[in-house]
Amino acid sequence: MASKEQDDQTQPLVARGHESQTPPNYQGGWITFPFIIGNVFGMTLSFSGAMGNFIVYLIKYYNFKSIDAAQLINIINGSSSFSPLLGAIISDSFISCLPVSIFSSIASLSSIIILTLTAGIKAFRPSNLHTSPTSFQLGLLYTALALYVVGTGGTRYNVMAMGADQLSNVDDQDVFFNWYFIVFYMAGVIGITVIVYIEDSISWVLGYGICSAVNALAVLSLLLGVKYYRRPGLKENPFMAIARVIVAGFRKRKLELPMETVAYYHRPLERADQPPSQTFSCMNRAAVIQQGDVAIDGSIAQPWSLCTVGEVEDLKTLIRIVPLWTSTIIISISIATQASLSVLQVITMDRSLGPRLLVPAGSFYVTTLFTTCLTLSILDRAIYPLCHRLTSYTPTPLQRIGIGQAFNIAAMAASALVEHRRSIIVYEHQAESQPDWIVPMSAFWLVLPCVLTGVGEAFHFPGQIAFYYQEFPEYLKSTSTGMIAVILSVGFYSSTGLVEVVRRATSWLPDNLNSSRLENVYWLLTVMTSINFAYYILCTKLYKYKRDKNVVVAANSE
Repeated sequence: MASKEQDDQTQPLVARGHESQTPPNYQGGWITFPFIIGNVFGMTLSFSGAMGNFIVYLIKYYNFKSIDAAQLINIINGSSSFSPLLGAIISDSFISCLPVSIFSSIASLSSIIILTLTAGIKAFRPSNLHTSPTSFQLGLLYTALALYVVGTGGTRYNVMAMGADQLSNVDDQDVFFNWYFIVFYMAGVIGITVIVYIEDSISWVLGYGICSAVNALAVLSLLLGVKYYRRPGLKENPFMAIARVIVAGFRKRKLELPMETVAYYHRPLERADQPPSQTFSCMNRAAVIQQGDVAIDGSIAQPWSLCTVGEVEDLKTLIRIVPLWTSTIIISISIATQASLSVLQVITMDRSLGPRLLVPAGSFYVTTLFTTCLTLSILDRAIYPLCHRLTSYTPTPLQRIGIGQAFNIAAMAASALVEHRRSIIVYEHQAESQPDWIVPMSAFWLVLPCVLTGVGEAFHFPGQIAFYYQEFPEYLKSTSTGMIAVILSVGFYSSTGLVEVVRRATSWLPDNLNSSRLENVYWLLTVMTSINFAYYILCTKLYKYKRDKNVVVAANSE
């Protein structure tokens, strides 16, 4: 996504007053929006409804220990967060977004149907609270989870890239991204409240059955729009272009870099008088023209010996992004750890809302989703427009990410303080040895850290999507949106590893949460996120925006 404001690189999340400039002879445009966003809504509602209370399902119906269930949830979340990158790579390299999205939507439907069967047929789960699940029962459960991972792989961010492909105007793409996140979080709120309440209070079969029906409607919504979708043709495998730069640069590693601009090979749209940047200058050798590299018609004769200056600069951009990408991993770890451990906290606390209503443990995370959705709307409709009117400036993607990280630090500290208070009450009642004892403390104290996390997500997740889509090469658009999937995946897997290390190295996390020192884990996360924030600030100071995707920019010229 090329920035329109060249000097300060500002990029509002939503721009208004611009109509799509999709050429009339192409399919696509806003007519595709209802079909795509319908799929997003249905898939997200199905996913959140099925998985929002899944830790409770594992504990009650499969007899998992609480920490083991939390660890499995982190593995599931990690896998389902990483799989969208694989889906994006397949879309960019082989069969485009639409077939991948359709296949994954059907895989997701199969997953939810299997979960419905495990809830409805007693032979598919342990017969009582003291029986471990059989190999067949675990196999069926893990098959459903594997299909769930495949389902998220081709829909969660792949559909986002496909939706952006339908729109030619950058401002329209920004509008789409904003609506994508609003619908995504709104569906998550409904899934974690309404569906989870049905599962917890009425019937797991009914809850999962509703998820299956909604998933089926999501598949139908995607299929109904097939005749309207713009489907860009696949070009050269983008990852082959990256490999060619590396191979060509290695082959010419002993070559002296010429000073003349004409010695480098340029694309037709590139300025022939623009030399490659001096950042990672060793890669520039891949674009140096030697005898036999260029055919008579001016095309590349030896693709593994010569690349364009633009291809070299694209690889440099990807390398420059890596430090910023790594600086968001700790945030993902903290969010994943908070999400899984807070459910365990809620189970031990007073969840009553009034004299009759008992809020399901899995529904407390809805506070984060609702806050994110509400904050996104406020930012889009009030804060960003006000900033632009007062200063002619809106926060850049990197600034949004930084603000989100600051809120995340506050959220971890708030979680530590709430848990400290909970543990004091346990100690005062001498209930450390009673794992099933309900602490006389309202679980709604956990709303505060969830709200802070939600505000942070409203800043840093859309900021990351905008940044990657803006800075990645044009031929890696699906992969660019999939980068956040890798961050989430690494975060969930690392969260699992972090919890396991804490369990082995300390006594903070026994199976009995009432005898734990969980607040120490949150304080550890607070310190980690604070150090990471300093690292992020350093990375942003060193990063140079790619100002124009059609003209090679000397990154070190400023």
